[in-house]
Amino acid sequence: MPRADPRYRGEQIEQRVASWLAERGLEWVASNQHAKGGEIDLIVRDGETLVFVEVRHRRNTRYGHPLETVTAAKQRRIIKAARFYLQTQRLSCPCRFDVVGVTGQAPTLEFEWIQAAFDAY
Repeated sequence: MPRADPRYRGEQIEQRVASWLAERGLEWVASNQHAKGGEIDLIVRDGETLVFVEVRHRRNTRYGHPLETVTAAKQRRIIKAARFYLQTQRLSCPCRFDVVGVTGQAPTLEFEWIQAAFDAY
């Protein structure tokens, strides 16, 4: 797969974020979990809490920060996918939704992590 492929770049960024979160004590559970109408980039554990992580990347902030791209509609799709994941895995545990905004290009990436960025409603 060519390096210019956006899907490949996205997977590479998500792997970097997973490693970055692991360095901060979170434990990787799953990646790229699909459900009808939504996808969860990363699922990690923070102690007893299951964390659904949305990863957003932009090379620069000329047109806004990547964190600004998580719209209400995107949040609803993530919540729907998370509910599907919990149901199919038969899990009942505390959960939260985090967003990690990544700017720059490898190897120079900057991470901004918003814990509990939004709630399931």
